[in-house]
Amino acid sequence: MQRREPPRTEEGLYALHDFRRVDWPAWNAADEATRERALGDALGFLTEQADAEGEFALFSVLGHKADLLLLALRPGMADLDTASRAFERTTFAEFTTPTYSYVSVTEASGYTEASADYFDPEVEADPGLKRYMDSRIDPELPDTEFVCFYPMDKRRDPEYNWYDLPFSERAEMMESHGEVGKGYAGRVKQVITGSIGFDDWEWGVTLFSEEMTDIKELITEMRYDPVSSRYAEFGPFYVGRRFAPTQLDAYMAGEAVAVDESAEAATALAEELGALGVTVDAPEGAHGLVIHSDTERSEVEAEVDSLRGNFEHYDSHVLTEVHESDGETAVVSVWANEGAANTASGFLQELPGVTAVVDGPMGSEVESHGTGEGHGEGSDSDEGDIREELADLDIYSGKPHGEDVYALVLYSEADREELSTEVSDLRDGFDRYDTHVKTAVYEAVEGDRLAVVSIWETGSAADTASGFLADLPGIVAHADEDGVLGDTESGFGTMGMFYTVKPEHREDFVETFAGVTDLLSGMEGHHETELLANEDDENDMFIASQWRAREDAMAFFGSEEFRETVRWGRDVLADRPRHVFLA
Repeated sequence: MQRREPPRTEEGLYALHDFRRVDWPAWNAADEATRERALGDALGFLTEQADAEGEFALFSVLGHKADLLLLALRPGMADLDTASRAFERTTFAEFTTPTYSYVSVTEASGYTEASADYFDPEVEADPGLKRYMDSRIDPELPDTEFVCFYPMDKRRDPEYNWYDLPFSERAEMMESHGEVGKGYAGRVKQVITGSIGFDDWEWGVTLFSEEMTDIKELITEMRYDPVSSRYAEFGPFYVGRRFAPTQLDAYMAGEAVAVDESAEAATALAEELGALGVTVDAPEGAHGLVIHSDTERSEVEAEVDSLRGNFEHYDSHVLTEVHESDGETAVVSVWANEGAANTASGFLQELPGVTAVVDGPMGSEVESHGTGEGHGEGSDSDEGDIREELADLDIYSGKPHGEDVYALVLYSEADREELSTEVSDLRDGFDRYDTHVKTAVYEAVEGDRLAVVSIWETGSAADTASGFLADLPGIVAHADEDGVLGDTESGFGTMGMFYTVKPEHREDFVETFAGVTDLLSGMEGHHETELLANEDDENDMFIASQWRAREDAMAFFGSEEFRETVRWGRDVLADRPRHVFLA
């Protein structure tokens, strides 16, 4: 009998699903001091695990099978072993009994033809494919409410033996099976872990979602796919709700729990601001930062002044000011929403001598005036929110009025008609989901460069979409003739600037862009800036500006020339611009 070819795999983080049942009679009978000691031990352990390398989450399990799930992803199996023994040494562990556990490792497999490049060390894998495969072996656990875990096998029955099928047949079925999962982009995230030789089953499947019915719908649809209906065997299912480790005391007291730790964060931030004597007239939903530095105030102020010049372009900026307390410098920065604050945090943490960062939501009832040397009155500019740079083209952006979106930009050398057809087909599928904002092909106004832009309301949806987009024909890195722009080690990346131009001013906009290009050509650190237009709407413009380093780009965005361009743009633009930093 012919020996079949197994798929190639790449492994990443080792996983332990540790299910526990609480001995409620013993807990209720314990004295207050014992319960407090147990909770203190548990919180110390959970905090340590949350801070360790990898991922960790705590869940309340529904039903009789267990009460708690401790889920850990760690770089090595020894890390899991050490953590398990550390938990058993806590007083809290004395009140729990393990009911089930599962040991496995995250993996990415090479069933698709495109994935062959990922496993070939002689070939540079497509960036989109690499992002997708890397996300399989080094996943982040989402902060969604619900989790569903189950183990599974592939059948080895005489009639339906998965392991006796030719590789090509398995690959075809797995590709079709994967299409079902991709249809739930932005609604359900899955973490697949391999356990052949590790545990009683061959794979563990962990699904995350904000709606448990989305998980049910996904599993139901997959049951009708041949990979499941003919070739899959399933183990027990566990369903739970995630909650913050700091709420373990509330869980044990029978109170409501949730993953949101905003109350604790808000308290910590309020204490920081109170210690600095800062009060802020913050809008509802505002988010604040306190950045501590051991560098002298004058040096920090000089750096903050430069950053503030850029921050004030954005209407989400409330204030950024420098304070001094007990010989230490502190920078307070307040923004209208968490997304903008997170973006600003990336820049502020590069200030000299940063020792600590405290962030959290602002209390809407707090009102007063900034006491430092800053701009407490906020900004009146209409240029949109500052954008956050993320790695590997998972691009954070923001759209008007503070709503969060995520953008992806890929370049293609394919024939325009072929690319447009493929993108149109993808867009039809994307449009099924409320998280999809738009996906379009842009073409250079001067030249033949093509770019595909896809914008989504959630990061998980953008992550999933990137896997589809990476399979578009002719996708390449953005590189100039000398290859400088494709060298991610030597370049800051692209700043994408999206503009919707009033039809009567389109030619004016193109002419003004040419003048800006002349200005940029002489600026330090500037590589290239190009204007592209949406093939379906010539008034939807995209400027891709490539820079050597962040400080070079920020020097331009803080310049008077940029301010003048922004002021001029108010007369010719039909909507507020959207700026996106592309790593």
